[in-house]
Amino acid sequence: MTLSDELAEIKALLKKLDERVSRLEGLPGPGPESRPKGLSIKEFILQKNVVTYTDMTLVVGYYLEKFERLGQFNVNDIENGFSEAKEPAPRNLNEMVNKNIGKGFIMGSGEKDGIKAWRLTSSGEAYVEKRLGEESSG
Repeated sequence: MTLSDELAEIKALLKKLDERVSRLEGLPGPGPESRPKGLSIKEFILQKNVVTYTDMTLVVGYYLEKFERLGQFNVNDIENGFSEAKEPAPRNLNEMVNKNIGKGFIMGSGEKDGIKAWRLTSSGEAYVEKRLGEESSG
């Protein structure tokens, strides 16, 4: 790991801690990913130029965590996100989540409402923030 990589990792951790502190203090979250008024889940998905169900599932999870302020989400939350976005959900949402787990983008987070729950990893957050939507921005 290079010094530059370590620095980037430290910056990402600091940003994450800053966001957590802001939430705890009840202040609006910092940075460009803060939700502009009226940004729907559909608009967010379109901004990210999502092509695959695996990426769309990750983007829905990101939206639920960052914009809806869910600490964790389950399959029902993801399904509701697809429905709210007026997008057809994949036949097997658990498979899409498992693919993201395999990539290191989502991790288990106990249970929510008696159902297995997940949350994004810092790598998953970075992928949504930095990589998705690149093609449409330049």
